[in-house]
Amino acid sequence: MTVPRHQIRAAFTDDTVTVYQAYPPEIAGAALAAGRFVPPFKRERMTWIKPSFRWMMYRCGWALKPGQERVLAVEISRAGFEWALGHACLSSHDLRRLLDRDAWRRLLRTSPVRVQWDPERSLRLAPLPHRSVQVGLSGEAVRRYVDEWLVGLTDVTVLARTVHDRLTTGDEAGAAALLPVERPYPLPPEVARAVDAD
Repeated sequence: MTVPRHQIRAAFTDDTVTVYQAYPPEIAGAALAAGRFVPPFKRERMTWIKPSFRWMMYRCGWALKPGQERVLAVEISRAGFEWALGHACLSSHDLRRLLDRDAWRRLLRTSPVRVQWDPERSLRLAPLPHRSVQVGLSGEAVRRYVDEWLVGLTDVTVLARTVHDRLTTGDEAGAAALLPVERPYPLPPEVARAVDAD
């Protein structure tokens, strides 16, 4: 079955969706101890959340890249996730969209959320023909993420490295069996339009 080019796939329940972030140990450790994001996490910086576990593994190199040695699964409310997408601006201008370049630039300056579609990754982290979404939160969106949307934090660093170890030994089936189950996320139509999702 062909996967739509722009489709959000995630692990989710009736009320929550799981996204991933990778941090240095001092940020991840403080967040896990507190059960929420606390300093040295910086609210002033844009923070990128990713619903695709494999894309997160591509970005952090299976939790082996410096500064990204700890991977967190962040459970947030679906209402918050959909608020973010509904208030997002695409990170690059799309000629298929109704916005002209100047209108897009104005929206990019004022929107608290950026959406970027990047090639999804295979188990071996090769690019696939369909895309995975990254959501960049800043300003009001970071405040809401930290103070309102967060439901739970789980350290999945061991999972990341275990999957990598199995791949290294050639056990692709065993590695694949450990991956979180991600399903197409049912976006409200107006939110799907806002982020150019299929």
